[in-house]
Amino acid sequence: MLLSMPLHAITEVYGEAGLRERFSLELLEFPADDRRQLEEALDLAARLHADDRRVREPYLNHLLRVAIRIIRYYGIRDVDVLTAALLHDAVEDHPAELAGLDPALGHQALTDAAVAELARRFNPRMAELVRSVTNPEYDPERDRHEQYRAHVADSLERDPWARVIKVSDFTDNGVGVIHTTYDKARSSAIKYRPLVPKLRELVGRPDTPLSVAAKDHILDQLDLAEERFAAILDG
Repeated sequence: MLLSMPLHAITEVYGEAGLRERFSLELLEFPADDRRQLEEALDLAARLHADDRRVREPYLNHLLRVAIRIIRYYGIRDVDVLTAALLHDAVEDHPAELAGLDPALGHQALTDAAVAELARRFNPRMAELVRSVTNPEYDPERDRHEQYRAHVADSLERDPWARVIKVSDFTDNGVGVIHTTYDKARSSAIKYRPLVPKLRELVGRPDTPLSVAAKDHILDQLDLAEERFAAILDG
């Protein structure tokens, strides 16, 4: 039954345990070495984000949904992309813990060290995918949301595979906006709504490594996210 349930429905009914089981079921057809890498990535993500919450749920739920969506709905079996999906917030949220360094070090030094640690544990390609979806240090004198959107656009221009991770992350935050509190939903809508046109354009590009069916699915999800953002901000 878990294989046929929407991911947020699994979250609501079965929580983290249900998402972990769904992820395990998705991995049954993967080669043994790929399964081991993904299980190692999940264990690392669980340790790094053990105390993190997304309003009403463990942060790990978000990471699991992002990875499962890429497997099930995007048809991707690339183990490096899926590993990066599970760890896409590790460098941004926990660079010092990941690198084993003093948190007082500068942002760029910690980021570089954390990416290097991922390269050591897994491989350089996977680590660079995480770097591509990791936010930079923001200039406090400029609008934070504008800086975020500029970074996303620039990094996804350069890295087609990073688009796959980011659109799944965006879908979880955008389409899933109805599964959180009103204040969080409004904050998300303000942050993410202006990014929808750029993501539509990037997804449609010939070099985005997704099938036509996966692109159509994603474009439908972006439309749904836009509808939900509009309802929150304009309704």
